[in-house]
Amino acid sequence: MSSNKLGRTNEDIQRVLATLIRNVKDPRVNQGMLSVTAVDTTGDLRYSKVYLSVMGLRSEKELMKGLKSASGYLRRELGNSLQLRYTPELLFHLDKSIEHGARISTILSGLETAQESSGAGEADGGEGDNEDADEQY
Repeated sequence: MSSNKLGRTNEDIQRVLATLIRNVKDPRVNQGMLSVTAVDTTGDLRYSKVYLSVMGLRSEKELMKGLKSASGYLRRELGNSLQLRYTPELLFHLDKSIEHGARISTILSGLETAQESSGAGEADGGEGDNEDADEQY
């Protein structure tokens, strides 16, 4: 299968699963704001790794149990929505890159504010020294 077609298939699976997961009635799945960040399907369309990002996750273990329980429903509805030769088996993985990026962003913003507060005192002292040096020459 060409990589172009596989890429389109991954996008279609991602789009359909994003809407289907909202309809799952299992309270273990509805823990927070859940989004499908990526889908990686094998070339033979037998397996799809579905990467999920969850904001407000209470229990990772319970979420995975709920998704495993709902995977039959999701696979059936995915097969009804997409006309594929094989409906792939869904393997769910948590994608923590968004949380990791947010953590890095807060650390960097904390460094910037600390640098600004300490940099203001150094800038005044440094400029005064340069003016004295210019007057001496």
